[in-house]
Amino acid sequence: MSDILWQPSAERIGKTRMEAFRRFINQRHHLHIDDYPALHQWSIDQRVDFWQAIVDFFDIRFHQQPDAVLMEGPQMPSAQWFPGATLNFAEHLLRRRDDAVAVVAVGENGQREHLTWGELAEHVAGFQNGLIAAGVGLGDRVAACMPNTWQTLVAMLATTSLGAIWSCSSPDFGTQGVIDRFGQIEPKVLLTCAGYRYAGKEIDQTVKVNEILERLPSLQQLIVVPYARPQVRIEDFRTAANVTLWDEFYDPGGEPDFVPVPFAHPLYILYSSGTTGVPKCIIHSTGGVLLQHVKEHGLHSDLGPGERLFYYTTCGWMMWNWLVSALAVGSAVVLYDGSPFHPDPERLIDLIDDERISVFGTSPKYLATLEANGVKPRQSHDLSSLKTLLCTGSALSPQSYDYVYRELKVDVCLASMSGGTDIVSCFVNGNPLQPVRRGEMQGKSLGMAVEVWNDDGQPVIGEKGELVCTRHFPAMPNGLWNDPDGEKLRASYFSQFPGVWAQGDYAEQLPHGAMMIHGRSDAVLNPGGVRIGTAEIYRQVEKVPPVLDCVAIGQQWLDDVRVVLFVRLREGVELDETLQQQIRHTIRANTTPRHVPAKIVAVTDIPRTISGKIVELAVRNVVHGQKVKNTDALANPEALEQFRDRPELRD
Repeated sequence: MSDILWQPSAERIGKTRMEAFRRFINQRHHLHIDDYPALHQWSIDQRVDFWQAIVDFFDIRFHQQPDAVLMEGPQMPSAQWFPGATLNFAEHLLRRRDDAVAVVAVGENGQREHLTWGELAEHVAGFQNGLIAAGVGLGDRVAACMPNTWQTLVAMLATTSLGAIWSCSSPDFGTQGVIDRFGQIEPKVLLTCAGYRYAGKEIDQTVKVNEILERLPSLQQLIVVPYARPQVRIEDFRTAANVTLWDEFYDPGGEPDFVPVPFAHPLYILYSSGTTGVPKCIIHSTGGVLLQHVKEHGLHSDLGPGERLFYYTTCGWMMWNWLVSALAVGSAVVLYDGSPFHPDPERLIDLIDDERISVFGTSPKYLATLEANGVKPRQSHDLSSLKTLLCTGSALSPQSYDYVYRELKVDVCLASMSGGTDIVSCFVNGNPLQPVRRGEMQGKSLGMAVEVWNDDGQPVIGEKGELVCTRHFPAMPNGLWNDPDGEKLRASYFSQFPGVWAQGDYAEQLPHGAMMIHGRSDAVLNPGGVRIGTAEIYRQVEKVPPVLDCVAIGQQWLDDVRVVLFVRLREGVELDETLQQQIRHTIRANTTPRHVPAKIVAVTDIPRTISGKIVELAVRNVVHGQKVKNTDALANPEALEQFRDRPELRD
């Protein structure tokens, strides 16, 4: 059992919404649930009562009452949640109408804008009128290629208020990346920016947008936000669709209408990373997203009125959809667009104090970069508003746990989470009632029947295996676009263990209930038939100061697989024999001899997706001379060339 780094006080526990929910359940059902493990077990054993309690605790408003909570067949996927019910997603995010600030939007150039709850509703009402005039109605797709601004949020709320379907990407996607996504779903409306900013540069989008327009024949309306290119004109865009600048598309004012839709009505279309082919278009339901998100924001993140949530994300990552749902529990959201390190490494740390952020969300890569840059926020910032630090995207190393409590804040709940675009939420979550242990995720999310299974389909504890979910949950996707029989959906999530959701994560449940993610299952290394998660190696390499970043793959070699580790080193450092031995010794001392790489190779960059995830499969394909099917999903596709035909890998 790892060291406890943080323990909530009895006073702090008593003020949490998770504790209030526990008392609510005990009172309603005359129970004596006295801790989180018992509460989680009850939420799995009594799913109908649990999800009805979420509806009531968070005052979910049904326009038409459901006939039941859950109707399901003998095995997944076969659930109908709240059949007969109707509701509206945007209505729940716009329930407040006061003069408190609901949205703060900050650009890397220092521009700051904010909207009160009342102003946000007025903008949504106006944009809604513009969409209606453009012919948008139930089931139509509205797509956005936008930076993380308040305009993007307004457009999403107006779209979903009408029962239309929202889908977004970010401006850093290339032309093909956008077409691979939006080309499949045939949007009626496209919202885009004329230009955006990143790392001090202004990037003109006009040429790319025109390339996209040529390949979206379904488009009837283009809305352009000038953003970083205020001189833009309608005439700059070549399309048969109607073209309107943002300020001319609508006048803010009035109250939005909310079209009631069935619980399972499509709300969002999100996309798989697309690094191994054309991205899957994942359809998420209105009620499923709403219930899962109020649970995660209100209970696991302990958000509510008076709180402010920040998550560093682009609009092309599911964490944007997750972030903005905090409005549904009455919390304000802080949006940031630009580089997290411009003009200096403390840019986002400044935001915590400037905006009085309560819950700050980021990635393991961000924390590792802060540490590498010698940033010590405790010494330079107040941080008194910060109570929770969220982290997701990949496994968080034990060293980063140490860094947070040593250099950031002693009294903070460090919640490392794991889920996916597939469910636009989490299987493994933070928890304000339980301690934080070094290198461990606190535990399973309420209502999620998460287990770790071995290859024989048996649940295991203290052993590595596949992360599965054995019972239906509302945020399970409706299906995939253009998959009417559900064959692609079943092949994606239910083929490994029929009737059981397999997430594709190589994981471990520890005896005391904590969880660990050891990497993606499809990237697992298999030297000598022993399965090794890439995160197990990364955790050790991060202890070696000269190494800034790394990626590990399995190379086919002499009828077996050998582990190859590519490393990006600090400037001026060479990969000599001494450093190689230091890396190997660190890995061997803390894992097993099987984990030690047969080859260590220096590169100047590690390829990642636009959302910051290492792409082991793409690297592995390049090393083996195979084609990488979709480089448009990568933030730095040029980095892949460094892995091709390396002489070090020929012997």
